[in-house]
Amino acid sequence: MTLRALIQKRGPVKKIGVVGMGYVGIPAAALFADSAAVDFVIGFQRNSPSSGYKIEMLNRGESPLKGEEPGLEELLKKIIAAKKFSCTSDFTKIAGLDAVTLSIQTPFLNKEDLLPDFSALTDGIGMVGHYLSPGMLVVLESTITPGTTVTLAKEILERQSGLKAGIDFALAHAPERVMAGRLLRNIREHDRVVGGIDEVSTQRAAELYTLVLTRGRIIPMSATAAEVTKTTENTFRDLQIAAINELALYCEAMGINVYDVRRGVDSLKGEGITRAVLWPGAGVGGHCLTKDTYHLERGVQVLGKDLLDYPAGEPSLYILARRINDFMPTHMFRLTTDALKRVGCPLKGAKVAILGWAFLANSDDTRNTPSEPFRDCLIQAGSSVTVHDPYVMKYPDVPILQDLDDTIRGADAIVIFAGHNQYKNLDPDHMLKLAGKGHPVIIDGRNMIDPDVYIRHGFVYKGIGRGDKNMHKISG
Repeated sequence: MTLRALIQKRGPVKKIGVVGMGYVGIPAAALFADSAAVDFVIGFQRNSPSSGYKIEMLNRGESPLKGEEPGLEELLKKIIAAKKFSCTSDFTKIAGLDAVTLSIQTPFLNKEDLLPDFSALTDGIGMVGHYLSPGMLVVLESTITPGTTVTLAKEILERQSGLKAGIDFALAHAPERVMAGRLLRNIREHDRVVGGIDEVSTQRAAELYTLVLTRGRIIPMSATAAEVTKTTENTFRDLQIAAINELALYCEAMGINVYDVRRGVDSLKGEGITRAVLWPGAGVGGHCLTKDTYHLERGVQVLGKDLLDYPAGEPSLYILARRINDFMPTHMFRLTTDALKRVGCPLKGAKVAILGWAFLANSDDTRNTPSEPFRDCLIQAGSSVTVHDPYVMKYPDVPILQDLDDTIRGADAIVIFAGHNQYKNLDPDHMLKLAGKGHPVIIDGRNMIDPDVYIRHGFVYKGIGRGDKNMHKISG
């Protein structure tokens, strides 16, 4: 029997499994379960010491994601009440499903050797393969090195199941395209790239994602093209951020305001004119942008190294962009050091308050947060550091305070690292009293405050790209 015949025998996708209950898996599972065409959805989560708590929370209809995520918790309660969703660590339940998606992180332990850590993903794929049945669809949503679906994933699934991809089961890559703070909206409204290992796999995966799309449309392609699409879109965004970050460093050196320049560049509109000008900042974090460049680079090394025509001896533009963005926390450390010198405060023994541990505004996502290397620099220099974040409850080996006053009290320097809404309404007079210093330092890594207001209150100000203000006269 052909794969098409096996799928026709199964009928429409009614029973779905989602492996990995994180920022991608939870909203995806919730939206699948909310579809009238779906009987039920099972979320699979290992009952580990670090993440096993999610199982009980999700089964109560509670979201383990603590940032602002409009509609998610309400949707979870709805599908739990309707008995259309449950979360479990029992992977044997995969056997009775029509389709399984995997949303598992794929980091790089060492970026220099371009070797990704696929251990968690391969464990998940192996578990799915162990319970795979004829006619089932398997979809990788994780961002992966180009070529992974048709090689590593296919080989593991076939070995574990004894079945053949494209003959006995469908296999595809349909990369997630979401950002914390708008997860449900992104899944519904963003176009969905769907790449199967063959036409039948692509069609079956397209059927699956049509269940949750509202405004978005399906964009079919090969599995490898889908892998390249995802790594490229994040690589390009990282490149755009690096471009404005480098411009911010230039503007600081030339004594001008990067936001004036940005506004001027962005003002040019017209036929055939596009200006994708992003915003500078204290650093790039998250799981995707910090590593997808390396997946793309590894992909071309594995699939096309002998065919690649590129300027001899020149470094990758994409890798350079990655290094610029990785440098920004170091630059924040330099701004902090220079500002403290202006008031005669040695870095050793100085108290520094970091505002924001999550990498993304109004989120609890701390993956690869740029605040961490900045804090490491301060600790190494002998500073005392406090950290505040209204969304992050805990982080390994880093005390996170939820009381802003306690964080700032007695600080020689206050450093804004995250664009949380709470930091847009800081009271300089209150902060001055809390710091208890004649000229406390404030470093703005996200353009959150009006420098003139703080300078008038006696603060020593420095900000990313604010060459027009960074050497201001100290008031009073």
